Amino acid sequence: MIEARHLRVLRAVSTTGSFSAAARELGCTQPAVSQQMKALESSAGTTLLIRTGREMRLTQAGEALVRHASGILAGLTAAEEEVAAIAGLRAGRVRLVSFPSGSSTLVPGALAALRAEHPGTRVSLVEAEPPRSVDLLRDGDCDIALAFRYGTSGGEWDDLVVRPLLTDRLIGLVPEGHRLADASSVGIDELADEPWIAGCPRCRRQLVEVCEEAGFTPRIDFATDDYPAVMGLVGAGLGVAVLPELAVESVRPKGARTVSVEPAIEREIVALTLPDLARVPAVAAPPDQLARAAAR
Repeated sequence: MIEARHLRVLRAVSTTGSFSAAARELGCTQPAVSQQMKALESSAGTTLLIRTGREMRLTQAGEALVRHASGILAGLTAAEEEVAAIAGLRAGRVRLVSFPSGSSTLVPGALAALRAEHPGTRVSLVEAEPPRSVDLLRDGDCDIALAFRYGTSGGEWDDLVVRPLLTDRLIGLVPEGHRLADASSVGIDELADEPWIAGCPRCRRQLVEVCEEAGFTPRIDFATDDYPAVMGLVGAGLGVAVLPELAVESVRPKGARTVSVEPAIEREIVALTLPDLARVPAVAAPPDQLARAAAR
């Protein structure tokens, strides 16, 4: 295999005409130049230089290799500079996937701060709920997944780097004229006979589990992944719901009141990435900014 360092030496010999002059230009010894030229000829499988008096002359193979060396070394230099720029966060690309309420609350401030600190880093964003977002990460379709889970969900993320961001509590939503609209806290069992409006599949499953633990199965009349739609349905008096605080922060509920729900229903918000990606500076930076946004 031809090595770039040998090509640099060959080009110096071609330019200066001798091993000693090439050594002075490269800042090394003449024996080192001679040794590297022998290694290059061994790799190439042919003679590249012929000594004529005090000067070195390139063979036809040597001339061909020098001709290509300029382009190869220029490309390598450009590659080294680009990699250095990415490693130094002067350039780079990050693909982020987030669930909707995270996109509207945590992501904007985090990306604004990231752009201010590292203007050369470009971030793209698509939306997906877990577990779909986590599948996208594992399949190589994104670099960071902003996700959530209820409880520990043991083992599902053991192959990933998990950066905890915050604990998001679910709060109740009832119509303004509801009998519990002015309550400071509501037991989930007090809503046993109400029609329910459920959110995303993972949230819906958690709702059913919590209600069943309280002794009833919720009657889900409507189900939608769109949080503003949930709030609109509650505001129209069509049922009650529980939504994450992040979702309520992102949309002002019209015609609906928020109430605390007992027992507490909480979800863990995290930033996920793959272990190898976590060592890439451009990928390591956004979770730090997401953590700062979550702490505000």
